[in-house]
Amino acid sequence: MRCRAGIRMFGKKDNRENERGLFDRLRLSLSKTRAGLTERLDQLILGKRKIDEALLEEIEEILFTSDLGVTASHELIGLVRTGVARKELDNPERLKDALKQNIIRFLDVPEPSYNLPGPGEPMVIMVIGVNGVGKTTTIAKAANLFREQDKKVMLVAADTFRAAAVEQLVIWGERAGAEVVRQGHGADPSAVVFDAVNAAVARGVDIVLIDTAGRLHTKVNLMDELRKIHRVTGRRLPGAPHQVWLVLDATTGQNAISQAEMFHKTLGVTGIILTKLDGTAKGGIVVGISRQLGIPIRFIGIGEKIDDLRPFDAEAFVEAIFTS
Repeated sequence: MRCRAGIRMFGKKDNRENERGLFDRLRLSLSKTRAGLTERLDQLILGKRKIDEALLEEIEEILFTSDLGVTASHELIGLVRTGVARKELDNPERLKDALKQNIIRFLDVPEPSYNLPGPGEPMVIMVIGVNGVGKTTTIAKAANLFREQDKKVMLVAADTFRAAAVEQLVIWGERAGAEVVRQGHGADPSAVVFDAVNAAVARGVDIVLIDTAGRLHTKVNLMDELRKIHRVTGRRLPGAPHQVWLVLDATTGQNAISQAEMFHKTLGVTGIILTKLDGTAKGGIVVGISRQLGIPIRFIGIGEKIDDLRPFDAEAFVEAIFTS
Protein backbone atom coordinates (compact mmCIF):
# COMPACT_ATOMS: atom_id res chain seq x y z
CA MET A 1 0.00 0.00 0.00
CA ARG A 2 1.22 3.52 -0.81
CA CYS A 3 -0.05 6.63 0.95
CA ARG A 4 -0.22 10.08 -0.63
CA ALA A 5 3.12 10.96 0.87
CA GLY A 6 4.67 8.31 -1.38
CA ILE A 7 5.57 5.96 1.46
CA ARG A 8 5.21 2.28 0.67
CA MET A 9 3.84 1.24 4.01
CA PHE A 10 3.09 -2.43 4.02
CA GLY A 11 3.56 -3.96 0.61
CA LYS A 12 5.83 -6.77 -0.47
CA LYS A 13 9.41 -5.87 -1.23
CA ASP A 14 10.14 -5.06 -4.87
CA ASN A 15 13.24 -7.26 -4.98
CA ARG A 16 11.98 -10.80 -5.62
CA GLU A 17 15.38 -12.48 -5.85
CA ASN A 18 15.32 -13.59 -2.21
CA GLU A 19 11.63 -14.50 -2.17
CA ARG A 20 12.25 -18.24 -1.85
CA GLY A 21 14.82 -17.72 0.86
CA LEU A 22 12.43 -15.50 2.81
CA PHE A 23 9.68 -18.11 2.51
CA ASP A 24 12.01 -20.83 3.78
CA ARG A 25 12.92 -18.67 6.78
CA LEU A 26 9.25 -18.00 7.47
CA ARG A 27 8.44 -21.69 7.17
CA LEU A 28 11.28 -22.56 9.55
CA SER A 29 10.16 -19.96 12.10
CA LEU A 30 6.63 -21.40 12.03
CA SER A 31 7.73 -25.01 12.44
CA LYS A 32 6.20 -25.39 15.93
CA THR A 33 2.93 -23.84 14.81
CA ARG A 34 2.89 -26.17 11.80
CA ALA A 35 3.50 -29.17 14.07
CA GLY A 36 0.66 -28.12 16.38
CA LEU A 37 -1.84 -27.51 13.59
CA THR A 38 -1.12 -28.99 10.18
CA GLU A 39 0.66 -32.15 11.24
CA ARG A 40 -2.07 -32.94 13.76
CA LEU A 41 -4.69 -32.41 11.03
CA ASP A 42 -2.79 -34.77 8.73
CA GLN A 43 -2.68 -37.46 11.40
CA LEU A 44 -6.40 -37.05 12.10
CA ILE A 45 -7.54 -37.08 8.48
CA LEU A 46 -5.24 -39.89 7.30
CA GLY A 47 -7.29 -42.92 6.29
CA LYS A 48 -10.66 -41.25 6.92
CA ARG A 49 -13.27 -41.96 4.24
CA LYS A 50 -16.03 -39.59 5.25
CA ILE A 51 -16.58 -36.29 7.00
CA ASP A 52 -18.81 -36.86 10.02
CA GLU A 53 -19.62 -34.86 13.14
CA ALA A 54 -17.05 -36.67 15.25
CA LEU A 55 -14.31 -35.71 12.78
CA LEU A 56 -15.43 -32.09 12.71
CA GLU A 57 -15.41 -31.89 16.50
CA GLU A 58 -11.86 -33.21 16.62
CA ILE A 59 -10.78 -30.71 13.96
CA GLU A 60 -12.36 -27.86 15.91
CA GLU A 61 -10.43 -28.94 19.01
CA ILE A 62 -7.18 -28.88 17.03
CA LEU A 63 -7.95 -25.40 15.73
CA PHE A 64 -8.78 -24.09 19.18
CA THR A 65 -5.75 -25.62 20.88
CA SER A 66 -3.60 -24.12 18.11
CA ASP A 67 -4.66 -20.69 19.44
CA LEU A 68 -6.94 -19.68 16.59
CA GLY A 69 -9.43 -18.77 19.30
CA VAL A 70 -13.06 -19.67 19.87
CA THR A 71 -14.52 -17.27 17.28
CA ALA A 72 -12.26 -18.22 14.38
CA SER A 73 -12.33 -21.96 15.17
CA HIS A 74 -16.12 -22.03 15.40
CA GLU A 75 -16.57 -20.08 12.17
CA LEU A 76 -14.12 -22.28 10.27
CA ILE A 77 -15.94 -25.45 11.32
CA GLY A 78 -19.25 -23.78 10.44
CA LEU A 79 -17.99 -23.13 6.92
CA VAL A 80 -16.84 -26.74 6.61
CA ARG A 81 -20.23 -28.00 7.82
CA THR A 82 -21.95 -25.82 5.21
CA GLY A 83 -19.70 -27.22 2.49
CA VAL A 84 -20.49 -30.78 3.59
CA ALA A 85 -24.26 -30.08 3.72
CA ARG A 86 -24.16 -28.67 0.18
CA LYS A 87 -22.12 -31.66 -0.95
CA GLU A 88 -19.39 -29.25 -2.04
CA LEU A 89 -17.01 -30.96 0.37
CA ASP A 90 -17.26 -34.73 0.61
CA ASN A 91 -13.65 -35.88 0.78
CA PRO A 92 -11.64 -35.67 4.02
CA GLU A 93 -8.49 -35.13 1.99
CA ARG A 94 -9.93 -31.83 0.75
CA LEU A 95 -10.63 -30.63 4.28
CA LYS A 96 -7.18 -29.19 4.80
CA ASP A 97 -7.34 -27.17 1.59
CA ALA A 98 -10.78 -25.83 2.54
CA LEU A 99 -9.48 -24.74 5.94
CA LYS A 100 -6.42 -23.18 4.32
CA GLN A 101 -8.44 -21.07 1.88
CA ASN A 102 -10.84 -19.87 4.56
CA ILE A 103 -7.98 -18.94 6.91
CA ILE A 104 -6.46 -16.82 4.13
CA ARG A 105 -9.84 -15.12 3.75
CA PHE A 106 -10.01 -14.49 7.50
CA LEU A 107 -6.60 -12.82 7.34
CA ASP A 108 -7.65 -10.55 4.48
CA VAL A 109 -8.76 -7.71 6.76
CA PRO A 110 -9.96 -4.48 5.10
CA GLU A 111 -7.68 -1.51 5.58
CA PRO A 112 -9.05 0.72 8.38
CA SER A 113 -9.57 4.40 7.72
CA TYR A 114 -6.91 6.69 9.13
CA ASN A 115 -5.61 10.18 8.57
CA LEU A 116 -2.88 10.82 6.05
CA PRO A 117 -0.19 13.48 6.46
CA GLY A 118 -0.47 16.64 4.44
CA PRO A 119 2.09 17.69 1.81
CA GLY A 120 5.52 17.93 3.36
CA GLU A 121 4.36 16.49 6.68
CA PRO A 122 5.74 13.32 8.29
CA MET A 123 3.75 10.16 8.80
CA VAL A 124 3.55 9.88 12.60
CA ILE A 125 3.15 6.35 13.99
CA MET A 126 2.55 5.76 17.70
CA VAL A 127 3.74 2.32 18.85
CA ILE A 128 2.22 0.80 21.98
CA GLY A 129 2.23 -2.48 23.92
CA VAL A 130 2.82 -4.10 27.29
CA ASN A 131 6.23 -4.70 28.82
CA GLY A 132 8.38 -7.43 27.35
CA VAL A 133 6.83 -7.74 23.89
CA GLY A 134 9.93 -6.45 22.09
CA LYS A 135 8.48 -3.05 21.27
CA THR A 136 11.68 -1.00 21.18
CA THR A 137 13.59 -3.43 18.97
CA THR A 138 10.54 -3.80 16.73
CA ILE A 139 10.42 -0.04 16.20
CA ALA A 140 14.06 -0.04 15.11
CA LYS A 141 13.41 -2.94 12.75
CA ALA A 142 10.46 -1.07 11.23
CA ALA A 143 12.73 1.97 10.84
CA ASN A 144 15.19 -0.24 8.98
CA LEU A 145 12.46 -1.29 6.54
CA PHE A 146 11.55 2.35 5.88
CA ARG A 147 15.22 3.24 5.47
CA GLU A 148 15.42 0.56 2.77
CA GLN A 149 12.80 2.66 0.95
CA ASP A 150 15.14 5.67 1.25
CA LYS A 151 12.88 7.36 3.77
CA LYS A 152 14.17 9.73 6.42
CA VAL A 153 13.14 8.23 9.75
CA MET A 154 13.00 9.68 13.26
CA LEU A 155 12.60 7.61 16.41
CA VAL A 156 11.14 9.25 19.53
CA ALA A 157 12.15 7.95 22.96
CA ALA A 158 8.90 8.60 24.84
CA ASP A 159 9.62 5.88 27.41
CA THR A 160 11.32 8.40 29.68
CA PHE A 161 10.97 6.48 32.94
CA ARG A 162 13.28 3.64 31.96
CA ALA A 163 16.76 4.82 31.06
CA ALA A 164 17.61 1.42 29.59
CA ALA A 165 14.78 1.78 27.08
CA VAL A 166 16.19 5.08 25.79
CA GLU A 167 19.70 3.65 25.53
CA GLN A 168 18.38 0.59 23.73
CA LEU A 169 16.50 2.75 21.22
CA VAL A 170 19.62 4.85 20.55
CA ILE A 171 21.70 1.74 19.86
CA TRP A 172 19.12 0.24 17.55
CA GLY A 173 18.50 3.60 15.90
CA GLU A 174 22.18 3.78 14.97
CA ARG A 175 21.98 0.33 13.41
CA ALA A 176 18.95 1.34 11.38
CA GLY A 177 20.39 4.72 10.38
CA ALA A 178 17.55 6.61 12.04
CA GLU A 179 17.75 9.78 14.13
CA VAL A 180 16.66 9.38 17.75
CA VAL A 181 15.07 12.26 19.70
CA ARG A 182 15.27 11.97 23.48
CA GLN A 183 15.21 14.06 26.63
CA GLY A 184 16.35 13.55 30.21
CA HIS A 185 15.24 10.73 32.46
CA GLY A 186 11.75 11.36 33.86
CA ALA A 187 10.79 14.01 31.30
CA ASP A 188 7.13 14.33 30.37
CA PRO A 189 6.60 11.85 27.48
CA SER A 190 4.04 14.14 25.84
CA ALA A 191 6.51 17.02 25.86
CA VAL A 192 9.15 14.80 24.27
CA VAL A 193 6.75 13.84 21.50
CA PHE A 194 5.61 17.43 20.93
CA ASP A 195 9.20 18.63 20.53
CA ALA A 196 10.07 15.67 18.32
CA VAL A 197 7.20 16.33 15.92
CA ASN A 198 8.31 19.96 15.77
CA ALA A 199 11.79 18.83 14.82
CA ALA A 200 10.48 16.28 12.30
CA VAL A 201 8.47 18.94 10.45
CA ALA A 202 11.43 21.33 10.42
CA ARG A 203 13.89 18.68 9.18
CA GLY A 204 11.74 17.17 6.44
CA VAL A 205 11.41 13.75 8.10
CA ASP A 206 9.22 11.20 6.29
CA ILE A 207 8.40 8.82 9.15
CA VAL A 208 8.18 9.42 12.91
CA LEU A 209 8.01 6.30 15.11
CA ILE A 210 7.08 6.99 18.74
CA ASP A 211 8.33 4.47 21.30
CA THR A 212 6.00 4.60 24.31
CA ALA A 213 6.52 3.00 27.71
CA GLY A 214 5.33 -0.59 28.07
CA ARG A 215 2.28 -0.76 30.27
CA LEU A 216 -0.38 -3.12 31.49
CA HIS A 217 -3.53 -2.69 29.45
CA THR A 218 -5.58 -3.03 32.65
CA LYS A 219 -4.01 -0.02 34.42
CA VAL A 220 -6.23 3.03 33.91
CA ASN A 221 -3.63 5.68 34.80
CA LEU A 222 -1.09 4.23 32.39
CA MET A 223 -3.63 4.07 29.58
CA ASP A 224 -4.58 7.69 30.34
CA GLU A 225 -0.96 8.66 29.72
CA LEU A 226 -1.17 7.10 26.26
CA ARG A 227 -4.30 9.12 25.57
CA LYS A 228 -2.43 12.28 26.57
CA ILE A 229 0.46 11.51 24.20
CA HIS A 230 -2.10 10.91 21.46
CA ARG A 231 -3.84 14.24 22.13
CA VAL A 232 -0.64 16.28 22.37
CA THR A 233 0.66 14.82 19.11
CA GLY A 234 -2.54 15.91 17.38
CA ARG A 235 -2.25 19.43 18.79
CA ARG A 236 1.13 19.90 17.16
CA LEU A 237 0.20 18.18 13.90
CA PRO A 238 -3.54 17.90 13.22
CA GLY A 239 -4.46 14.35 12.25
CA ALA A 240 -1.44 12.84 14.00
CA PRO A 241 -0.67 10.23 15.09
CA HIS A 242 -1.75 8.95 11.71
CA GLN A 243 -1.43 5.37 12.81
CA VAL A 244 -1.33 3.44 16.08
CA TRP A 245 0.55 0.16 15.97
CA LEU A 246 0.17 -2.39 18.75
CA VAL A 247 3.05 -4.81 19.36
CA LEU A 248 1.98 -8.21 20.69
CA ASP A 249 4.02 -11.20 21.82
CA ALA A 250 2.79 -14.24 19.89
CA THR A 251 3.89 -16.58 22.68
CA THR A 252 1.15 -15.20 24.96
CA GLY A 253 -1.53 -16.82 22.79
CA GLN A 254 -5.11 -15.92 23.69
CA ASN A 255 -4.00 -13.25 26.17
CA ALA A 256 -2.84 -11.23 23.17
CA ILE A 257 -6.46 -10.88 22.05
CA SER A 258 -7.57 -9.37 25.38
CA GLN A 259 -4.63 -6.94 25.22
CA ALA A 260 -5.56 -5.93 21.70
CA GLU A 261 -9.21 -5.41 22.63
CA MET A 262 -8.34 -3.01 25.47
CA PHE A 263 -5.75 -1.01 23.55
CA HIS A 264 -8.05 -0.79 20.53
CA LYS A 265 -10.90 0.49 22.69
CA THR A 266 -8.61 3.13 24.20
CA LEU A 267 -6.73 4.41 21.17
CA GLY A 268 -8.12 2.88 18.00
CA VAL A 269 -5.37 0.53 16.83
CA THR A 270 -4.76 0.65 13.07
CA GLY A 271 -2.30 -2.23 12.84
CA ILE A 272 -0.74 -5.06 14.81
CA ILE A 273 2.83 -6.32 14.88
CA LEU A 274 3.29 -9.87 16.19
CA THR A 275 6.72 -10.63 17.58
CA LYS A 276 8.42 -13.88 18.61
CA LEU A 277 6.63 -16.06 16.08
CA ASP A 278 9.82 -18.04 15.74
CA GLY A 279 9.96 -20.81 18.29
CA THR A 280 6.30 -20.71 19.38
CA ALA A 281 3.47 -23.13 18.64
CA LYS A 282 0.95 -20.30 19.04
CA GLY A 283 1.22 -18.75 15.58
CA GLY A 284 -2.49 -19.43 15.10
CA ILE A 285 -3.14 -16.34 17.20
CA VAL A 286 -2.62 -14.35 14.00
CA VAL A 287 -5.88 -15.80 12.69
CA GLY A 288 -7.77 -15.25 15.93
CA ILE A 289 -6.77 -11.58 16.16
CA SER A 290 -7.59 -10.83 12.53
CA ARG A 291 -10.99 -12.50 12.64
CA GLN A 292 -12.12 -11.41 16.09
CA LEU A 293 -10.92 -7.80 16.05
CA GLY A 294 -10.75 -6.97 12.36
CA ILE A 295 -7.38 -5.25 12.78
CA PRO A 296 -4.80 -5.93 10.06
CA ILE A 297 -1.49 -7.57 10.87
CA ARG A 298 1.21 -5.19 9.61
CA PHE A 299 4.39 -7.07 10.38
CA ILE A 300 5.56 -10.30 11.97
CA GLY A 301 8.80 -10.85 13.86
CA ILE A 302 10.61 -14.06 12.95
CA GLY A 303 13.97 -13.54 14.65
CA GLU A 304 16.27 -11.18 16.51
CA LYS A 305 18.22 -9.65 13.62
CA ILE A 306 17.39 -6.18 12.33
CA ASP A 307 15.97 -7.62 9.10
CA ASP A 308 13.84 -10.24 10.88
CA LEU A 309 10.72 -8.05 10.83
CA ARG A 310 8.72 -8.87 7.71
CA PRO A 311 5.66 -7.20 6.16
CA PHE A 312 2.78 -9.59 6.75
CA ASP A 313 1.62 -11.55 3.71
CA ALA A 314 -1.46 -13.66 4.47
CA GLU A 315 -0.97 -16.16 1.65
CA ALA A 316 2.73 -16.67 2.39
CA PHE A 317 1.99 -17.04 6.11
CA VAL A 318 -0.69 -19.69 5.60
CA GLU A 319 1.35 -21.46 2.93
CA ALA A 320 4.29 -21.65 5.35
CA ILE A 321 2.07 -23.32 7.98
CA PHE A 322 0.40 -25.76 5.59
CA THR A 323 3.47 -26.75 3.56
CA SER A 324 4.99 -30.00 4.85
